Amino acid sequence: MSWLGRNAVIGLGVGVTISTGLIALLIIKEAVRRRNRRRLLLHNTSSALQNEIVDSAALSAAVSGLSPEQQVELRKTLDEVMKSVSSLRNEIAELREGLRDISTTIAEDVKKTVEESQRSRRRRTLMPRERSESMSSSSIYFTASAGVASLCDDSEVGYSTAYSNAESDYTDRETDKDGEDDGRDSEEEEEEESCATVLTLRQDDSQAEEEDDEDARLMVDCLTDIPSPELALLLAQCDLLHAGDSGKKAEGFQLLMENRPLYADNVEFMWRLARAYSDMCETAGNREEKRSYAEQGHYEAEAALTRNGLSADCHKWFAILVRLSSQYESIHGKLKSGRLLKEHLDRALALRDDDPICFYLLGRWCLEVSSLGWLERKTAATLYETPPTSSLNEALENFLKAEELNPGFSKTVRLYIAKCHKELGNVSEGRNWVQLALSTPAGANEDSDSAALQEELKALIDRTTDQSISSMNN
Repeated sequence: MSWLGRNAVIGLGVGVTISTGLIALLIIKEAVRRRNRRRLLLHNTSSALQNEIVDSAALSAAVSGLSPEQQVELRKTLDEVMKSVSSLRNEIAELREGLRDISTTIAEDVKKTVEESQRSRRRRTLMPRERSESMSSSSIYFTASAGVASLCDDSEVGYSTAYSNAESDYTDRETDKDGEDDGRDSEEEEEEESCATVLTLRQDDSQAEEEDDEDARLMVDCLTDIPSPELALLLAQCDLLHAGDSGKKAEGFQLLMENRPLYADNVEFMWRLARAYSDMCETAGNREEKRSYAEQGHYEAEAALTRNGLSADCHKWFAILVRLSSQYESIHGKLKSGRLLKEHLDRALALRDDDPICFYLLGRWCLEVSSLGWLERKTAATLYETPPTSSLNEALENFLKAEELNPGFSKTVRLYIAKCHKELGNVSEGRNWVQLALSTPAGANEDSDSAALQEELKALIDRTTDQSISSMNN
């Protein structure tokens, strides 16, 4: 690495460290300011409570003189004060955790910069050593050749005939020429090796610089994606609304859209907005509205995935939105979307392998691929060299894995387990799962086609009931 490249790497590390320290300093100042304000509020509240304890007799008399409505209002006020104190404590704990993470990040960044500078210094010292060794070996070689030639010259002095002198001179000149040619060849080979070493070191240094730039960019993205206390509260509220009914989901969608101008670049906000579009697509009654929500949600999920490709939630909701938007495409588009769905589900499970929804969606993909018709299979064979393949057994394994991770979290999962058993010929096992699904209350993780599937599978129970009644009559 050249002198300019070394200074660029060190300057980049110092700049990243200084910027990270400034961000940490601003966060610490804000935390101290809020903490002082809360301490003042708590001090005023504690002073008021102490005064009330001192004047307990007067307070009892005053409370006894209040009407029931006024007493209820007083209780509500006290409850609000206690909730405020509890929320302040939670925010202080979150700020401490955020500061601890920032300090760890700064320490790792400084350590990485120091290690990289030491590695570059080791590379620079390696190259001159190789060249000095090659030059020293060349000098040794030439010294040895000169010594041999001088010995030969001295030995030739003793000859008395002119013929012998001429022959020895010719022999010496040939020997010197061969020695010079060999020395020149070895020097050229060593120069070529040195040039190759320099090129290799330069390539390694350029790759190291690119890796440093990429690490710095990822670190800056991670720092900017750390949610503030206000954003953390907003995200927690949206998660609660997502777990509710259709009205709560619509409320969560509106809340995210109102705050979009403030947090449009935060990954945690972006994938939750894509999730909200999925919720609105599921609850919309109009086909055009469903399609609009699905396409817009697909765009938001893709933007979140571009922002952070190492987030399991980004891959998960991108796959879900791909599945929703593929319902309005042709056979060709559905096959492409199915391949994309499988790819991102696999990535989401590689990043986090305890998500039952991902296993459920993977089971749906296996079930759909195993039941492709003749036209779909021919189209897939023309599109891909290796068309997608799956089986009912693989679909059943994924459904059972989702049920194992979170038993009873979805009525639809149990219905699809029953469907797989029915298609595989395990009628009794399928009947048991249908009964178990019917006893499961419908939750937020239900698909729109679960009602039709339930009516289809209820025939297993009805058939058993009819057989029992006929056997009793006989």
